[in-house]
Amino acid sequence: MTTEQPTLSEADFGALYRTLRSRSAWAAGERGALVALTPERVAAAAGVVRTGRTVGLAAPVETLPGPDNPEPAQHRMTAVPDGRSDGLDFAMDRFAMNVHGDADSHLDALCHVVYDGTLHGGVPVDGVTESGAAALSVEVARDGIVGRGVLLDVPRLRGVPWLEPGDHVTAEDLTAAEAAQGVRVGEGDLLLVRVGHRRRRTELGAWPAAGARAGLHPSALGFLADRRVCVLGSDGNSDTAPSSTRGVDFPVHVLAVHAMGLHLLDYLCFEELAPVCARERRWAFLCVVAPLRLPGATGSPVNPIAVL
Repeated sequence: MTTEQPTLSEADFGALYRTLRSRSAWAAGERGALVALTPERVAAAAGVVRTGRTVGLAAPVETLPGPDNPEPAQHRMTAVPDGRSDGLDFAMDRFAMNVHGDADSHLDALCHVVYDGTLHGGVPVDGVTESGAAALSVEVARDGIVGRGVLLDVPRLRGVPWLEPGDHVTAEDLTAAEAAQGVRVGEGDLLLVRVGHRRRRTELGAWPAAGARAGLHPSALGFLADRRVCVLGSDGNSDTAPSSTRGVDFPVHVLAVHAMGLHLLDYLCFEELAPVCARERRWAFLCVVAPLRLPGATGSPVNPIAVL
């Protein structure tokens, strides 16, 4: 089943962009929507923990190339114990990664998206050089992103294992998933939207996801603005492919990061979390995201942790 949604013209997208930017003026600063994560909200999020069970939300980092991962992470051993020493020895290794790929779990910083020659909040793009980003880098989240996570499972709502590439999650889907799951997304929440990308990939194999993905329709971002969420995450990258907007390849990235100041969590894995939430009949939890401290970086690999 594919949810048909109108393709947006460039003019329609421009109007939506301006509306969401205006409605998100409260998040226009360096931290973007993370300003909603007040100490009081973090403490309240800790209060939803009942069993103390922890669930990692990242997929294993992949080191072999595939149709959605032509430049996989590189991991090599730089020192291997030979077993001949009676004293101290060390095993050591090195790791390199293309952060913004279509396979590995990562966080997009606010300097990641350039639109009409600027970064989020109108920050000049010339601050991004070969040395990194002078503003809005992943260092904005150096103290971690900790708050109430809410998982909305759209395939579960529709009674399918996953959404097919090209399908759209609408604002109506998000509202219906809330009602079906007995949860309501609120201000300062980390909203996680399952489209089933990881399950499809596991069962059918990888495919060139750069050109074919399920994701959110740009109009669904109005739901996020209504609820004033502070982070958007998905088991895809939140954008549908092919794009639903003429002339804009990643409309949800533009709206979420550039207009609304939302950090994005891309290519997470909810295949362990979703069954736990369904069994326990609760879809909200403490969520802890700890990006690496990489000054000037446009993103970071992450393994967010749901604490139930």
